[in-house]
Amino acid sequence: MSQTTTVAEYLFTRLRQLGVGAVHGVPGDYNLRLLDYVVPSGLLWVGNANELNAGYATDGYARIKGIGALVTTYGVGELSAINAIACAFTERAAVVHIVGTPPRNTQASRLMVHHTLGDGDYRHFGQMQAHVTVAQTNLLDPRTAPQQIDQILEQCILHCRPVYIEVPLDMVSAPVVAERLSHEIAIPRAVPNPAYDVVLDKILEKMYAAKQPLVLVDGEARALGILDQIERIVSSTVWPTFTTTSGKGLINETLPNVHGIYRGSFADAGTKAFIDGSDLALYFGPHLSSTNTYNWTGVPQSAVTIYFTWEGIKIGDILHRDISPAYALAQILQKLDLTKLKKNDSCQTFPSEQLLSFSEVSKDERIKQDKVWRLITPFLRPGDIVFGETGTAGYGVREMLLPKHTRLFTPITWLSIGYMLPASQGAALAQRELIASSKYHDLAHARTILFIGDGSLQMTVQELATIIRHNLNVIVFLINNDGYTIERCIHGLEEGYNDISTWRYLKAPSFFGAPENAFTASTRTYGELEQALNHEKLADGTGLRMVEIHMDRYDAPAGPLTALLNQQNQPQGVKV
Repeated sequence: MSQTTTVAEYLFTRLRQLGVGAVHGVPGDYNLRLLDYVVPSGLLWVGNANELNAGYATDGYARIKGIGALVTTYGVGELSAINAIACAFTERAAVVHIVGTPPRNTQASRLMVHHTLGDGDYRHFGQMQAHVTVAQTNLLDPRTAPQQIDQILEQCILHCRPVYIEVPLDMVSAPVVAERLSHEIAIPRAVPNPAYDVVLDKILEKMYAAKQPLVLVDGEARALGILDQIERIVSSTVWPTFTTTSGKGLINETLPNVHGIYRGSFADAGTKAFIDGSDLALYFGPHLSSTNTYNWTGVPQSAVTIYFTWEGIKIGDILHRDISPAYALAQILQKLDLTKLKKNDSCQTFPSEQLLSFSEVSKDERIKQDKVWRLITPFLRPGDIVFGETGTAGYGVREMLLPKHTRLFTPITWLSIGYMLPASQGAALAQRELIASSKYHDLAHARTILFIGDGSLQMTVQELATIIRHNLNVIVFLINNDGYTIERCIHGLEEGYNDISTWRYLKAPSFFGAPENAFTASTRTYGELEQALNHEKLADGTGLRMVEIHMDRYDAPAGPLTALLNQQNQPQGVKV
Protein backbone atom coordinates (compact mmCIF):
# COMPACT_ATOMS: atom_id res chain seq x y z
CA MET A 1 0.00 0.00 0.00
CA SER A 2 1.21 3.49 -0.84
CA GLN A 3 2.35 5.61 2.08
CA THR A 4 0.03 8.44 1.10
CA THR A 5 -3.42 8.79 -0.39
CA THR A 6 -6.02 11.55 -0.70
CA VAL A 7 -8.81 12.47 1.67
CA ALA A 8 -11.43 11.19 -0.79
CA GLU A 9 -9.58 7.94 -1.46
CA TYR A 10 -9.15 7.36 2.25
CA LEU A 11 -12.84 7.93 2.96
CA PHE A 12 -14.16 5.71 0.16
CA THR A 13 -11.60 2.98 0.87
CA ARG A 14 -12.75 2.90 4.49
CA LEU A 15 -16.38 2.60 3.38
CA ARG A 16 -15.53 -0.28 1.05
CA GLN A 17 -13.65 -2.01 3.88
CA LEU A 18 -16.80 -1.77 6.01
CA GLY A 19 -18.87 -3.52 3.34
CA VAL A 20 -20.31 -0.57 1.42
CA GLY A 21 -20.54 -1.46 -2.25
CA ALA A 22 -22.48 1.52 -3.58
CA VAL A 23 -22.84 5.24 -2.93
CA HIS A 24 -26.21 6.95 -3.30
CA GLY A 25 -26.65 10.65 -3.91
CA VAL A 26 -26.99 13.53 -6.35
CA PRO A 27 -24.14 15.54 -7.94
CA GLY A 28 -23.68 19.20 -7.09
CA ASP A 29 -20.86 21.60 -7.77
CA TYR A 30 -19.40 21.33 -4.24
CA ASN A 31 -19.22 17.51 -4.41
CA LEU A 32 -18.28 16.87 -8.06
CA ARG A 33 -14.56 16.42 -7.40
CA LEU A 34 -15.44 14.11 -4.53
CA LEU A 35 -17.56 11.98 -6.86
CA ASP A 36 -14.57 11.57 -9.19
CA TYR A 37 -13.15 9.15 -6.63
CA VAL A 38 -16.22 6.91 -6.14
CA VAL A 39 -15.82 4.49 -9.05
CA PRO A 40 -11.97 4.36 -8.91
CA SER A 41 -12.36 3.33 -5.27
CA GLY A 42 -14.29 0.24 -6.36
CA LEU A 43 -17.75 1.57 -5.50
CA LEU A 44 -20.89 1.85 -7.61
CA TRP A 45 -22.28 5.35 -8.07
CA VAL A 46 -26.07 4.99 -7.97
CA GLY A 47 -27.24 8.50 -8.82
CA ASN A 48 -30.77 9.20 -7.58
CA ALA A 49 -33.47 11.53 -8.84
CA ASN A 50 -33.19 13.83 -5.82
CA GLU A 51 -31.48 13.98 -2.46
CA LEU A 52 -34.53 13.02 -0.39
CA ASN A 53 -34.97 9.84 -2.40
CA ALA A 54 -31.23 9.18 -2.19
CA GLY A 55 -31.42 9.42 1.59
CA TYR A 56 -34.34 7.00 1.75
CA ALA A 57 -32.50 4.61 -0.57
CA THR A 58 -29.35 4.74 1.55
CA ASP A 59 -31.45 3.97 4.62
CA GLY A 60 -32.94 0.86 2.96
CA TYR A 61 -29.50 -0.22 1.78
CA ALA A 62 -28.03 0.21 5.27
CA ARG A 63 -30.76 -1.81 6.99
CA ILE A 64 -29.93 -4.79 4.76
CA LYS A 65 -26.16 -4.38 4.32
CA GLY A 66 -25.37 -2.91 7.76
CA ILE A 67 -24.08 0.49 6.61
CA GLY A 68 -24.71 2.81 3.66
CA ALA A 69 -23.21 5.99 2.18
CA LEU A 70 -24.89 9.12 0.85
CA VAL A 71 -23.22 12.07 -0.90
CA THR A 72 -24.99 15.43 -1.28
CA THR A 73 -23.91 18.99 -1.90
CA TYR A 74 -23.83 21.79 0.63
CA GLY A 75 -27.04 23.52 1.69
CA VAL A 76 -29.69 22.76 -0.89
CA GLY A 77 -28.67 19.13 -1.29
CA GLU A 78 -28.13 18.19 2.32
CA LEU A 79 -31.31 19.93 3.46
CA SER A 80 -33.30 18.03 0.84
CA ALA A 81 -31.95 14.84 2.40
CA ILE A 82 -32.38 15.79 6.05
CA ASN A 83 -35.88 14.29 6.31
CA ALA A 84 -34.46 10.92 5.29
CA ILE A 85 -31.56 11.32 7.74
CA ALA A 86 -34.06 11.98 10.53
CA CYS A 87 -35.83 8.74 9.62
CA ALA A 88 -32.54 6.83 9.75
CA PHE A 89 -31.76 8.37 13.13
CA THR A 90 -35.17 7.55 14.59
CA GLU A 91 -35.27 3.97 13.32
CA ARG A 92 -31.51 3.23 13.57
CA ALA A 93 -29.98 2.92 10.13
CA ALA A 94 -26.21 3.39 9.85
CA VAL A 95 -26.05 6.07 7.15
CA VAL A 96 -22.82 7.96 6.44
CA HIS A 97 -23.91 11.36 5.10
CA ILE A 98 -21.02 12.99 3.22
CA VAL A 99 -21.48 16.62 2.22
CA GLY A 100 -19.28 18.49 -0.23
CA THR A 101 -18.85 22.04 1.11
CA PRO A 102 -17.32 25.29 -0.23
CA PRO A 103 -13.51 25.66 -0.05
CA ARG A 104 -11.98 26.54 3.30
CA ASN A 105 -10.87 30.01 2.17
CA THR A 106 -14.39 30.82 0.97
CA GLN A 107 -15.80 29.85 4.33
CA ALA A 108 -13.11 31.67 6.31
CA SER A 109 -13.71 34.84 4.27
CA ARG A 110 -17.48 34.60 4.89
CA LEU A 111 -18.14 35.15 1.20
CA MET A 112 -21.77 35.24 0.05
CA VAL A 113 -21.82 32.37 -2.45
CA HIS A 114 -24.62 30.22 -3.82
CA HIS A 115 -26.32 27.55 -1.67
CA THR A 116 -25.73 29.66 1.47
CA LEU A 117 -28.16 31.82 3.45
CA GLY A 118 -26.18 34.86 2.36
CA ASP A 119 -25.06 35.89 5.85
CA GLY A 120 -21.50 34.55 5.73
CA ASP A 121 -22.22 31.93 8.40
CA TYR A 122 -21.33 28.46 7.07
CA ARG A 123 -22.30 26.59 10.23
CA HIS A 124 -26.10 26.78 9.92
CA PHE A 125 -26.55 23.49 8.12
CA GLY A 126 -24.07 21.55 10.22
CA GLN A 127 -25.97 22.69 13.30
CA MET A 128 -29.20 21.44 11.77
CA GLN A 129 -27.65 18.07 10.95
CA ALA A 130 -26.34 17.72 14.52
CA HIS A 131 -29.91 17.16 15.71
CA VAL A 132 -30.43 14.08 13.50
CA THR A 133 -26.96 12.49 13.48
CA VAL A 134 -25.10 10.76 16.28
CA ALA A 135 -21.73 12.35 15.39
CA GLN A 136 -20.41 15.07 13.08
CA THR A 137 -16.98 16.02 11.73
CA ASN A 138 -15.54 18.68 9.43
CA LEU A 139 -12.37 17.68 7.55
CA LEU A 140 -10.37 20.90 7.73
CA ASP A 141 -6.82 19.58 8.26
CA PRO A 142 -5.16 16.81 6.18
CA ARG A 143 -3.07 15.79 9.19
CA THR A 144 -6.10 14.81 11.25
CA ALA A 145 -8.57 13.81 8.50
CA PRO A 146 -7.84 10.05 8.59
CA GLN A 147 -8.33 9.88 12.34
CA GLN A 148 -11.51 11.96 12.10
CA ILE A 149 -12.91 9.65 9.42
CA ASP A 150 -12.14 6.53 11.44
CA GLN A 151 -13.64 7.94 14.60
CA ILE A 152 -16.89 9.02 13.00
CA LEU A 153 -17.35 5.73 11.13
CA GLU A 154 -16.80 3.96 14.43
CA GLN A 155 -19.63 6.01 15.96
CA CYS A 156 -21.90 5.21 13.02
CA ILE A 157 -21.41 1.46 13.45
CA LEU A 158 -21.37 1.52 17.23
CA HIS A 159 -24.71 3.34 17.52
CA CYS A 160 -26.25 2.24 14.20
CA ARG A 161 -27.27 5.80 13.47
CA PRO A 162 -26.38 8.43 10.84
CA VAL A 163 -23.19 10.48 10.98
CA TYR A 164 -22.30 13.68 9.12
CA ILE A 165 -19.00 14.36 7.34
CA GLU A 166 -18.18 17.72 5.75
CA VAL A 167 -15.54 17.64 3.00
CA PRO A 168 -14.51 21.13 1.79
CA LEU A 169 -13.87 21.27 -1.96
CA ASP A 170 -10.17 22.00 -1.57
CA MET A 171 -9.72 19.08 0.86
CA VAL A 172 -10.90 16.37 -1.56
CA SER A 173 -7.49 15.76 -3.14
CA ALA A 174 -5.37 16.78 -0.18
CA PRO A 175 -2.66 14.15 0.52
CA VAL A 176 -2.93 12.23 3.79
CA VAL A 177 -1.01 9.40 5.44
CA ALA A 178 -2.48 6.03 4.41
CA GLU A 179 -1.01 3.97 7.24
CA ARG A 180 -4.27 3.59 9.17
CA LEU A 181 -5.93 1.85 6.20
CA SER A 182 -3.91 -1.28 6.90
CA HIS A 183 -5.82 -1.70 10.17
CA GLU A 184 -9.56 -2.38 10.45
CA ILE A 185 -11.73 0.08 12.31
CA ALA A 186 -11.98 -1.49 15.76
CA ILE A 187 -15.38 -1.36 17.42
CA PRO A 188 -14.96 -1.37 21.22
CA ARG A 189 -15.95 -4.63 22.87
CA ALA A 190 -17.63 -5.06 26.22
CA VAL A 191 -15.18 -5.53 29.08
CA PRO A 192 -16.23 -8.26 31.55
CA ASN A 193 -17.25 -6.83 34.89
CA PRO A 194 -17.99 -8.87 38.05
CA ALA A 195 -21.02 -6.67 38.61
CA TYR A 196 -22.48 -7.95 35.34
CA ASP A 197 -22.39 -11.54 36.61
CA VAL A 198 -24.80 -10.66 39.42
CA VAL A 199 -27.29 -9.26 36.89
CA LEU A 200 -26.92 -12.21 34.52
CA ASP A 201 -27.41 -14.69 37.38
CA LYS A 202 -30.59 -12.83 38.32
CA ILE A 203 -31.85 -13.18 34.74
CA LEU A 204 -31.16 -16.91 34.79
CA GLU A 205 -32.96 -17.26 38.13
CA LYS A 206 -36.02 -15.54 36.71
CA MET A 207 -35.91 -17.78 33.64
CA TYR A 208 -35.75 -20.92 35.79
CA ALA A 209 -38.60 -19.71 38.03
CA ALA A 210 -40.95 -18.60 35.24
CA LYS A 211 -44.19 -20.56 34.86
CA GLN A 212 -45.71 -18.54 32.02
CA PRO A 213 -42.79 -16.95 30.13
CA LEU A 214 -42.70 -15.38 26.68
CA VAL A 215 -40.28 -13.74 24.26
CA LEU A 216 -40.97 -10.43 22.52
CA VAL A 217 -38.74 -9.37 19.60
CA ASP A 218 -38.66 -5.72 18.57
CA GLY A 219 -37.00 -3.82 15.74
CA GLU A 220 -33.90 -2.52 17.51
CA ALA A 221 -32.74 -6.10 17.97
CA ARG A 222 -31.51 -5.79 14.36
CA ALA A 223 -29.38 -2.76 15.12
CA LEU A 224 -28.09 -4.36 18.32
CA GLY A 225 -26.76 -7.28 16.26
CA ILE A 226 -28.34 -9.98 18.45
CA LEU A 227 -30.69 -11.74 16.02
CA ASP A 228 -28.75 -15.01 15.89
CA GLN A 229 -28.62 -15.18 19.68
CA ILE A 230 -32.34 -14.43 19.97
CA GLU A 231 -33.17 -17.22 17.55
CA ARG A 232 -31.12 -19.63 19.67
CA ILE A 233 -33.09 -18.55 22.75
CA VAL A 234 -36.41 -18.93 20.91
CA SER A 235 -35.64 -22.33 19.42
CA SER A 236 -34.04 -23.81 22.55
CA THR A 237 -36.54 -22.63 25.19
CA VAL A 238 -39.54 -23.16 22.87
CA TRP A 239 -41.20 -20.32 24.78
CA PRO A 240 -44.13 -18.55 23.06
CA THR A 241 -42.59 -15.82 20.94
CA PHE A 242 -44.19 -12.69 19.53
CA THR A 243 -42.92 -9.60 17.74
CA THR A 244 -43.83 -5.97 17.51
CA THR A 245 -44.57 -4.43 14.13
CA SER A 246 -40.92 -3.57 13.50
CA GLY A 247 -39.77 -6.93 14.85
CA LYS A 248 -41.78 -8.95 12.35
CA GLY A 249 -39.43 -10.68 9.92
CA LEU A 250 -36.44 -10.54 12.26
CA ILE A 251 -37.16 -13.97 13.70
CA ASN A 252 -37.95 -17.18 11.81
CA GLU A 253 -41.76 -17.25 11.65
CA THR A 254 -41.79 -20.87 10.53
CA LEU A 255 -40.75 -21.96 14.05
CA PRO A 256 -43.79 -23.53 15.77
CA ASN A 257 -43.52 -21.29 18.84
CA VAL A 258 -43.39 -18.02 16.88
CA HIS A 259 -46.85 -16.48 16.73
CA GLY A 260 -46.46 -13.23 14.78
CA ILE A 261 -47.21 -9.69 15.87
CA TYR A 262 -48.71 -9.02 19.29
CA ARG A 263 -51.37 -6.42 18.53
CA GLY A 264 -52.13 -5.32 22.09
CA SER A 265 -55.71 -4.09 22.39
CA PHE A 266 -56.38 -5.44 18.89
CA ALA A 267 -55.16 -8.96 19.72
CA ASP A 268 -57.53 -11.87 20.23
CA ALA A 269 -58.70 -12.32 23.80
CA GLY A 270 -56.72 -15.52 24.43
CA THR A 271 -53.40 -14.05 23.36
CA LYS A 272 -53.96 -10.86 25.33
CA ALA A 273 -54.92 -12.84 28.45
CA PHE A 274 -51.81 -15.00 28.14
CA ILE A 275 -49.46 -12.03 27.80
CA ASP A 276 -51.21 -10.07 30.56
CA GLY A 277 -50.83 -13.13 32.81
CA SER A 278 -47.19 -13.78 31.98
CA ASP A 279 -44.72 -13.86 34.84
CA LEU A 280 -41.64 -13.25 32.64
CA ALA A 281 -41.11 -11.51 29.31
CA LEU A 282 -37.72 -11.32 27.61
CA TYR A 283 -38.07 -8.16 25.52
CA PHE A 284 -35.31 -7.76 22.93
CA GLY A 285 -34.57 -4.39 21.28
CA PRO A 286 -37.59 -2.38 22.47
CA HIS A 287 -38.69 0.52 20.27
CA LEU A 288 -41.56 1.97 22.26
CA SER A 289 -43.30 4.26 19.81
CA SER A 290 -47.06 4.48 19.56
CA THR A 291 -47.28 3.18 16.00
CA ASN A 292 -44.94 0.28 16.69
CA THR A 293 -46.82 -0.93 19.76
CA TYR A 294 -50.50 -0.27 18.99
CA ASN A 295 -50.51 2.82 21.21
CA TRP A 296 -48.32 1.11 23.81
CA THR A 297 -50.86 -1.68 24.37
CA GLY A 298 -48.66 -4.23 22.58
CA VAL A 299 -46.03 -4.55 25.29
CA PRO A 300 -46.00 -6.76 28.39
CA GLN A 301 -46.24 -5.41 31.92
CA SER A 302 -43.02 -3.72 33.00
CA ALA A 303 -42.91 -5.48 36.37
CA VAL A 304 -42.34 -8.89 34.75
CA THR A 305 -40.20 -7.74 31.82
CA ILE A 306 -36.46 -7.93 31.22
CA TYR A 307 -35.51 -5.39 28.54
CA PHE A 308 -32.37 -5.83 26.40
CA THR A 309 -31.71 -2.26 25.25
CA TRP A 310 -29.05 0.13 23.96
CA GLU A 311 -28.56 1.53 27.45
CA GLY A 312 -28.10 -1.88 29.08
CA ILE A 313 -30.29 -4.50 30.73
CA LYS A 314 -33.43 -3.31 32.46
CA ILE A 315 -35.10 -5.67 34.92
CA GLY A 316 -38.51 -4.33 35.78
CA ASP A 317 -37.92 -0.65 36.52
CA ILE A 318 -34.20 -0.95 37.35
CA LEU A 319 -31.73 -0.25 34.53
CA HIS A 320 -28.30 -1.85 34.75
CA ARG A 321 -26.30 0.36 32.46
CA ASP A 322 -23.47 -0.54 30.08
CA ILE A 323 -24.20 -4.26 29.90
CA SER A 324 -24.13 -5.02 26.19
CA PRO A 325 -27.10 -7.18 25.14
CA ALA A 326 -24.77 -9.10 22.82
CA TYR A 327 -22.41 -9.84 25.70
CA ALA A 328 -25.28 -10.67 28.06
CA LEU A 329 -26.90 -13.11 25.64
CA ALA A 330 -23.60 -14.81 24.89
CA GLN A 331 -23.13 -15.43 28.60
CA ILE A 332 -26.74 -16.52 29.15
CA LEU A 333 -26.62 -19.01 26.28
CA GLN A 334 -23.38 -20.41 27.63
CA LYS A 335 -24.73 -20.87 31.16
CA LEU A 336 -28.39 -21.73 30.43
CA ASP A 337 -29.46 -25.14 31.72
CA LEU A 338 -32.54 -26.05 29.70
CA THR A 339 -33.47 -28.83 32.12
CA LYS A 340 -34.16 -26.20 34.80
CA LEU A 341 -36.81 -24.45 32.72
CA LYS A 342 -40.33 -25.21 33.91
CA LYS A 343 -42.64 -26.76 31.35
CA ASN A 344 -45.86 -24.92 30.69
CA ASP A 345 -48.56 -27.55 30.80
CA SER A 346 -51.38 -25.22 29.85
CA CYS A 347 -51.82 -26.27 26.18
CA GLN A 348 -52.13 -22.63 25.18
CA THR A 349 -52.77 -22.13 21.50
CA PHE A 350 -52.46 -18.85 19.67
CA PRO A 351 -54.06 -17.89 16.37
CA SER A 352 -51.56 -17.63 13.55
CA GLU A 353 -51.77 -15.85 10.24
CA GLN A 354 -53.97 -18.02 8.07
CA LEU A 355 -53.30 -18.56 4.38
CA LEU A 356 -56.16 -18.26 1.94
CA SER A 357 -56.54 -20.05 -1.37
CA PHE A 358 -57.98 -18.56 -4.52
CA SER A 359 -60.30 -21.59 -4.59
CA GLU A 360 -62.02 -20.07 -1.54
CA VAL A 361 -63.02 -16.84 -3.27
CA SER A 362 -65.09 -16.00 -6.31
CA LYS A 363 -62.99 -15.13 -9.35
CA ASP A 364 -65.42 -12.32 -10.23
CA GLU A 365 -65.39 -10.80 -6.75
CA ARG A 366 -63.81 -7.37 -6.36
CA ILE A 367 -60.50 -7.36 -4.47
CA LYS A 368 -60.83 -6.37 -0.81
CA GLN A 369 -58.41 -5.75 2.04
CA ASP A 370 -59.86 -8.50 4.25
CA LYS A 371 -58.65 -11.27 1.92
CA VAL A 372 -56.01 -9.94 -0.46
CA TRP A 373 -53.00 -10.05 1.87
CA ARG A 374 -53.53 -13.69 2.80
CA LEU A 375 -54.07 -14.57 -0.87
CA ILE A 376 -50.75 -12.95 -1.86
CA THR A 377 -48.79 -14.58 1.00
CA PRO A 378 -47.96 -17.82 -0.92
CA PHE A 379 -46.28 -15.64 -3.57
CA LEU A 380 -43.50 -14.84 -1.08
CA ARG A 381 -40.26 -16.85 -1.10
CA PRO A 382 -37.41 -17.34 1.37
CA GLY A 383 -35.04 -14.37 1.25
CA ASP A 384 -37.52 -11.91 -0.21
CA ILE A 385 -37.46 -8.38 1.19
CA VAL A 386 -41.01 -7.09 1.62
CA PHE A 387 -41.99 -3.43 2.00
CA GLY A 388 -45.40 -2.24 3.16
CA GLU A 389 -45.58 1.52 2.69
CA THR A 390 -47.27 3.77 5.24
CA GLY A 391 -50.98 3.41 4.52
CA THR A 392 -53.23 0.41 4.11
CA ALA A 393 -50.28 -1.58 2.69
CA GLY A 394 -48.30 -1.07 5.90
CA TYR A 395 -51.10 -2.66 7.90
CA GLY A 396 -51.95 -5.32 5.34
CA VAL A 397 -48.47 -6.86 5.14
CA ARG A 398 -48.64 -7.56 8.86
CA GLU A 399 -51.14 -10.31 8.06
CA MET A 400 -48.63 -12.20 5.93
CA LEU A 401 -46.87 -15.32 7.19
CA LEU A 402 -43.26 -14.81 6.15
CA PRO A 403 -40.98 -17.56 4.85
CA LYS A 404 -37.57 -18.10 6.42
CA HIS A 405 -34.95 -15.37 5.89
CA THR A 406 -37.61 -12.91 4.71
CA ARG A 407 -37.27 -9.31 5.89
CA LEU A 408 -40.23 -6.99 6.33
CA PHE A 409 -40.30 -3.19 6.36
CA THR A 410 -43.43 -1.64 7.89
CA PRO A 411 -44.26 1.83 9.25
CA ILE A 412 -42.53 2.14 12.61
CA THR A 413 -42.15 5.70 13.90
CA TRP A 414 -41.07 8.31 11.35
CA LEU A 415 -43.80 7.42 8.83
CA SER A 416 -42.68 9.71 6.02
CA ILE A 417 -45.04 8.82 3.21
CA GLY A 418 -43.15 7.78 0.08
CA TYR A 419 -40.14 6.42 1.98
CA MET A 420 -40.45 2.81 0.90
CA LEU A 421 -40.14 3.13 -2.88
CA PRO A 422 -36.61 4.60 -2.71
CA ALA A 423 -35.83 2.37 0.30
CA SER A 424 -36.77 -0.68 -1.77
CA GLN A 425 -34.29 0.47 -4.42
CA GLY A 426 -31.53 0.62 -1.81
CA ALA A 427 -32.53 -2.70 -0.25
CA ALA A 428 -32.69 -4.43 -3.64
CA LEU A 429 -29.19 -3.22 -4.43
CA ALA A 430 -27.89 -4.46 -1.06
CA GLN A 431 -29.68 -7.77 -1.63
CA ARG A 432 -28.03 -8.17 -5.04
CA GLU A 433 -24.58 -7.44 -3.59
CA LEU A 434 -25.07 -10.02 -0.83
CA ILE A 435 -26.30 -12.66 -3.29
CA ALA A 436 -23.30 -11.99 -5.53
CA SER A 437 -20.93 -12.44 -2.59
CA SER A 438 -22.64 -15.71 -1.53
CA LYS A 439 -23.53 -14.15 1.83
CA TYR A 440 -27.29 -14.32 1.47
CA HIS A 441 -28.37 -17.51 3.24
CA ASP A 442 -27.23 -19.59 0.22
CA LEU A 443 -30.12 -18.09 -1.77
CA ALA A 444 -29.68 -16.89 -5.33
CA HIS A 445 -33.14 -15.87 -6.52
CA ALA A 446 -34.61 -13.64 -3.81
CA ARG A 447 -36.64 -10.58 -4.76
CA THR A 448 -37.55 -7.21 -3.31
CA ILE A 449 -41.32 -6.73 -3.19
CA LEU A 450 -42.97 -3.37 -2.56
CA PHE A 451 -46.62 -2.84 -1.62
CA ILE A 452 -47.42 0.84 -1.92
CA GLY A 453 -50.50 3.03 -2.23
CA ASP A 454 -51.19 5.41 -5.08
CA GLY A 455 -50.73 8.49 -2.90
CA SER A 456 -47.39 7.30 -1.57
CA LEU A 457 -46.15 6.35 -5.04
CA GLN A 458 -46.78 9.86 -6.28
CA MET A 459 -44.41 11.21 -3.62
CA THR A 460 -41.25 9.46 -4.82
CA VAL A 461 -42.15 7.79 -8.12
CA GLN A 462 -38.92 9.01 -9.82
CA GLU A 463 -36.96 6.20 -8.18
CA LEU A 464 -38.62 3.72 -10.51
CA ALA A 465 -36.10 5.13 -12.98
CA THR A 466 -33.20 4.27 -10.67
CA ILE A 467 -34.51 0.73 -10.23
CA ILE A 468 -34.74 0.38 -14.01
CA ARG A 469 -31.36 1.99 -14.65
CA HIS A 470 -29.58 -0.49 -12.38
CA ASN A 471 -31.76 -3.44 -13.43
CA LEU A 472 -32.77 -4.22 -9.85
CA ASN A 473 -35.05 -7.15 -9.10
CA VAL A 474 -38.09 -5.28 -7.75
CA ILE A 475 -41.78 -6.14 -7.91
CA VAL A 476 -44.20 -3.29 -7.20
CA PHE A 477 -47.78 -3.98 -6.13
CA LEU A 478 -49.54 -0.64 -6.50
CA ILE A 479 -52.68 -0.30 -4.36
CA ASN A 480 -54.91 2.02 -6.37
CA ASN A 481 -57.61 3.10 -3.93
CA ASP A 482 -58.13 6.62 -5.21
CA GLY A 483 -56.25 8.76 -2.74
CA TYR A 484 -54.98 8.83 0.83
CA THR A 485 -57.12 6.10 2.37
CA ILE A 486 -55.09 6.07 5.59
CA GLU A 487 -55.74 9.81 6.01
CA ARG A 488 -59.44 9.27 5.25
CA CYS A 489 -59.46 6.74 8.09
CA ILE A 490 -57.99 9.32 10.46
CA HIS A 491 -60.04 12.32 9.40
CA GLY A 492 -61.75 13.81 6.37
CA LEU A 493 -63.49 10.81 4.86
CA GLU A 494 -64.88 12.86 1.97
CA GLU A 495 -62.63 15.92 2.07
CA GLY A 496 -60.81 17.00 -1.08
CA TYR A 497 -57.45 17.24 0.66
CA ASN A 498 -57.36 13.43 0.74
CA ASP A 499 -57.86 13.16 -3.02
CA ILE A 500 -55.01 12.89 -5.51
CA SER A 501 -54.54 13.21 -9.25
CA THR A 502 -55.53 10.24 -11.37
CA TRP A 503 -52.46 8.70 -13.01
CA ARG A 504 -52.07 5.97 -15.59
CA TYR A 505 -49.77 4.06 -13.25
CA LEU A 506 -48.89 1.19 -15.54
CA LYS A 507 -47.43 3.68 -18.02
CA ALA A 508 -44.80 4.62 -15.43
CA PRO A 509 -42.33 1.79 -16.19
CA SER A 510 -42.32 2.72 -19.87
CA PHE A 511 -42.01 6.44 -19.14
CA PHE A 512 -39.05 5.83 -16.81
CA GLY A 513 -37.21 3.71 -19.36
CA ALA A 514 -38.18 0.09 -18.69
CA PRO A 515 -37.85 -2.38 -21.58
CA GLU A 516 -40.95 -2.72 -23.74
CA ASN A 517 -41.52 -6.26 -22.46
CA ALA A 518 -41.48 -5.27 -18.77
CA PHE A 519 -44.30 -7.07 -16.99
CA THR A 520 -47.32 -5.01 -15.94
CA ALA A 521 -50.85 -6.06 -15.02
CA SER A 522 -54.04 -4.39 -13.85
CA THR A 523 -56.29 -6.33 -11.49
CA ARG A 524 -59.75 -5.59 -10.11
CA THR A 525 -61.02 -9.09 -9.31
CA TYR A 526 -59.54 -12.09 -7.53
CA GLY A 527 -59.47 -13.97 -10.80
CA GLU A 528 -57.35 -11.28 -12.44
CA LEU A 529 -55.04 -11.16 -9.40
CA GLU A 530 -54.57 -14.93 -9.45
CA GLN A 531 -53.70 -14.81 -13.13
CA ALA A 532 -51.12 -12.08 -12.53
CA LEU A 533 -49.51 -13.87 -9.58
CA ASN A 534 -49.20 -17.08 -11.59
CA HIS A 535 -47.54 -15.35 -14.54
CA GLU A 536 -43.97 -16.56 -14.98
CA LYS A 537 -42.69 -13.09 -15.85
CA LEU A 538 -43.93 -11.73 -12.54
CA ALA A 539 -42.72 -14.51 -10.25
CA ASP A 540 -39.47 -15.44 -12.01
CA GLY A 541 -38.67 -12.47 -14.20
CA THR A 542 -35.99 -9.85 -13.65
CA GLY A 543 -35.93 -6.08 -13.42
CA LEU A 544 -38.93 -3.94 -12.55
CA ARG A 545 -42.38 -5.57 -12.65
CA MET A 546 -45.59 -3.85 -11.65
CA VAL A 547 -49.09 -5.00 -10.70
CA GLU A 548 -51.88 -2.50 -10.11
CA ILE A 549 -54.49 -3.67 -7.60
CA HIS A 550 -57.70 -1.65 -7.59
CA MET A 551 -59.51 -1.42 -4.25
CA ASP A 552 -62.24 0.73 -2.79
CA ARG A 553 -61.20 4.08 -1.32
CA TYR A 554 -62.97 3.30 1.98
CA ASP A 555 -61.59 -0.23 2.35
CA ALA A 556 -58.88 -0.86 4.97
CA PRO A 557 -57.35 -3.89 6.74
CA ALA A 558 -58.95 -4.95 10.00
CA GLY A 559 -57.46 -3.27 13.06
CA PRO A 560 -56.62 0.35 13.87
CA LEU A 561 -57.61 1.77 10.48
CA THR A 562 -61.09 0.23 10.41
CA ALA A 563 -61.55 1.25 14.05
CA LEU A 564 -60.80 4.84 13.05
CA LEU A 565 -63.14 4.60 10.09
CA ASN A 566 -65.97 3.37 12.27
CA GLN A 567 -65.52 6.32 14.62
CA GLN A 568 -66.41 8.72 11.84
CA ASN A 569 -69.87 9.54 10.62
CA GLN A 570 -70.24 7.37 7.54
CA PRO A 571 -71.83 8.89 4.45
CA GLN A 572 -74.93 7.05 3.28
CA GLY A 573 -74.10 4.01 1.21
CA VAL A 574 -70.55 3.64 2.51
CA LYS A 575 -69.94 0.34 4.23
CA VAL A 576 -66.80 -0.43 6.23
